[in-house]
Amino acid sequence: MEIDAMQRGVRDGAGQDAGGSGAAEVLAAREFDLFATVGRERVVHAGERIFRRGDLGEVMYLVAEGRIELDSGGDLPVKHLGPQEFFGELGLLIGEHTRGADAVAVGDGRLVELGQAGFQRLLERDPVLVAQFLRRSITRVVLNEQNLIRQLRRRNQDLEAALDNLHVTTHQLSRTEALIRIDELTGLYNRRGLALHLQERRALAAGAGMGLLLVDCDRFKQVNDDHGHLVGDRVLQNIAGILRSVAGTDDFPCRLGGDEFCLLVSAQQREDVMRYAEFVIATTRSLLRLQQAVPTICAVSVGACLVDPEGDWNDWYARADAALYEAKRQGGNRVHWVDEADAPPAD
Repeated sequence: MEIDAMQRGVRDGAGQDAGGSGAAEVLAAREFDLFATVGRERVVHAGERIFRRGDLGEVMYLVAEGRIELDSGGDLPVKHLGPQEFFGELGLLIGEHTRGADAVAVGDGRLVELGQAGFQRLLERDPVLVAQFLRRSITRVVLNEQNLIRQLRRRNQDLEAALDNLHVTTHQLSRTEALIRIDELTGLYNRRGLALHLQERRALAAGAGMGLLLVDCDRFKQVNDDHGHLVGDRVLQNIAGILRSVAGTDDFPCRLGGDEFCLLVSAQQREDVMRYAEFVIATTRSLLRLQQAVPTICAVSVGACLVDPEGDWNDWYARADAALYEAKRQGGNRVHWVDEADAPPAD
């Protein structure tokens, strides 16, 4: 039977009912009169809730008098229905359909409620008219579905755009944070990066066994005076490359400023720290033997010591600086070790 086929189509393909999506539909006078004869009249008052979004319903409603507000929530527009308009038809056609909107009476009025029994009487009285109504209802549901799909696509596009902007902003912030921590010339961490690293290290309580190398270029001013600052910058970059190459994943190479560098290393004993220092000295000496007329490296002096992970950077620096001073005093191009008892107290 044609009516059965139309009802199956509604069951298989319908979306939200008219109480939750889509434009209102006005019944023709003949349709409304026929529906009203088999339905049950219901008086409603201003502010009365007909149903809530999420309720299960099996009843369709016709507006005889007054106005009904349908609120689907979110950013979907609120709809207002007037006389001879209907809503909630999928509750009737599908049965126990989940309402897609809150339906509230705007003012006093009258509704016609049409349930399953009344719908069967409609089929018996005028199946042709009911078939026409079903076709229009299905068309409206399809249009509503298409409208919702378009809205969802727009929302997805807006969300994708927002996520893209968030990604770009996050990338920019990360890059800005990195630039704050990084020395522009050498790519090593700068003093600010070192300070932040020490804060993070203490917060994580990760610091057992540490050593410090304080590295300073020998006669670097002469390189700048004889060959210019561009050559001097290249020398500093090559010193930084040596420190970067010897540093492990848990070590921290840093340019403190000018021609002074440091390397904070994971170490348990003197020999662990000295392996780093001796590598730096041996590498610079080897490169010096290959030196051309324009220098690419210079000799360095290194002050080395073990440090107390719970201590203060100023104490660490004072000890390593005392060792560095002694290396310089002995002619440079060497490493000098200082024990804790030999270091002067920090100012």
